[in-house]
Amino acid sequence: MLIYIHGFNSSPASSKAQLLKARLEALGRGAEFAAPALPYSPARAAELLDALLKRHPGAALVGSSLGGYYATYFAEKYGLKAVLLNPVVRPYELLAPHVGRQKNLHTGEEYDFTTQQVAELRSLEVDRISPEHYLLIAATGDEVLDYRAAAARYQGCRQIVIEGGDHGLSDFGNYGDAVIEFCGASEPEKH
Repeated sequence: MLIYIHGFNSSPASSKAQLLKARLEALGRGAEFAAPALPYSPARAAELLDALLKRHPGAALVGSSLGGYYATYFAEKYGLKAVLLNPVVRPYELLAPHVGRQKNLHTGEEYDFTTQQVAELRSLEVDRISPEHYLLIAATGDEVLDYRAAAARYQGCRQIVIEGGDHGLSDFGNYGDAVIEFCGASEPEKH
């Protein structure tokens, strides 16, 4: 099972999630893909992901931006492989100035992002990582995050640093197969 974890104000309808789903379907592995719509509360998002991972032990994770932060928490908790796409390293610092009214970029839904949710993010911080669990894909042209913070945080992990690019990884199609291979989902399931 490959579980895609979307970022802040994103959704399972993101282009990266859809590309991975289509690629897995082409490999005959479409039933082994999940991309849950996460609640805006980090604590509730963590509960949802934890329940999903308990139903699919040994799943691999692909986390984009804030989803990379969540993926790190669960990769360490359960010893899972995780691909991190332009992950945010300290979301509680990045998002603290954005407390207030928010709008989901995909659904248009509006909601309040609160100081309580910032605290919930901090509670998911992982002190140390196991480098062998991760593949980092980061773009030097990310207009939202400094890729160097992720490169330093995930030092010792396998890394693909893309010269240029953007936060949404608009050229993600070039890396989908590397993601799937790292997650161990490149071979059709044998019955």
